[in-house]
Amino acid sequence: MDHKAHDIIASILRCDKSDIVALEERLEKRTGRTDVLSKIAFLNEEKVGERLKKFGLPRNTHAKQVFDALIKRVQDHDADLKRAIGGDESVTDFKKIVEKANEIARVKTGFFVKKEKLTQFLYNEPPQKVMEFLGYDNPMDMVQKEDLFEIMSALRFIEGNEWLNERFFKQYATLTPHDFEERPIEIRVLSEKWGRYARDFVKKKWHNVSHLKEFGSIFVIPVSLDIPGETLRTFSLVFHYTHEIPFYSDIIRSLTKDPESFSRNLISLLRGDVLDKKFGLDEKIRFLVVQRYLAKDDENDWRLFVPRINPEALHWFRAEEDLARLGTAFGYSGRELHFWHDLDWVGDYFPDDVGTEVLVSFDLVDTVMSLVKQKEMIKYLYHHQEALWNKIFIEYFSIEELESYAKKNLLRGYFEL
Repeated sequence: MDHKAHDIIASILRCDKSDIVALEERLEKRTGRTDVLSKIAFLNEEKVGERLKKFGLPRNTHAKQVFDALIKRVQDHDADLKRAIGGDESVTDFKKIVEKANEIARVKTGFFVKKEKLTQFLYNEPPQKVMEFLGYDNPMDMVQKEDLFEIMSALRFIEGNEWLNERFFKQYATLTPHDFEERPIEIRVLSEKWGRYARDFVKKKWHNVSHLKEFGSIFVIPVSLDIPGETLRTFSLVFHYTHEIPFYSDIIRSLTKDPESFSRNLISLLRGDVLDKKFGLDEKIRFLVVQRYLAKDDENDWRLFVPRINPEALHWFRAEEDLARLGTAFGYSGRELHFWHDLDWVGDYFPDDVGTEVLVSFDLVDTVMSLVKQKEMIKYLYHHQEALWNKIFIEYFSIEELESYAKKNLLRGYFEL
């Protein structure tokens, strides 16, 4: 029993050490695999050491030096990418980003709501703000003359959540399996006309990329935040959604086996429901399936302290694989993008200026978000923590089994082993 491994993993995950030890004992009996947590702790130490060496920093360096080095690496990679796609280095070329992302991501087809059904929904519940912005008096003229992809995207940032949830999405209760079809995922940059309306939305979200799972669309709003890391962040988000959409599409396709519960389950899936039922103490091995980053809303949510897997962290892992391939495709040397590959679950404690041990995440998304939001080092750790739970499950089973268990049990919210 490796007490040091238990200590570091329990500390990062903010769990009781006794709970981690008990989980390890049960998973060893279930799989026959031993010393898994020791292996994870060793690999974590190895990867941290390798990156510090690349930074030219000693192992006993301070947290701020590590954090600043990670931020600098993001800025360097962002500049490399901006140069690689060409054009004006002072302007983010979103169209070139989408073109290259399409090439690298090998975008798939999926199971999506038929366009004529969504057109019908727009007739039933006319989006007044969108229509006013475009200069139409009735939805029929708008749909006939405008691009449905752009209209559906604009609902997200013009109409607002209250209208979407209370009016438009309520119509999804009428959807049946016959209202869906197989077609390719679309990734597009919206027309420039949307930029001036969407600027406040982009500032609030701190990024300009979004998607519609049920429509199979990924859209980039042509608004720049003019902050460091924008090119890298845009590539990362587009890649992330190219994995998230097929994942949910597979689940939606599986829901067609039970037409009676199809619409109810679809709405729960798109709403992002998460199990809120606590279990009693027993000897069963249970993992929650959590499809959101709960720590964004409440860092003391009880579900953050129990075993779980997170498909969001899986999609980010795949996106970082795409980034590594992107670096290879561009062929530039020096600060290659595979620097970030398999770092999502890596992090360690370093002393601050007064000697207090501070957790520093080496995860790309945490680092980018810290850069975007004015270098708030302590706050952005939750991508790392979710990825570490995934890493534990993968080491006992496999990444393929993690994806399979997540798809089969996401609506249920948990599974037992």
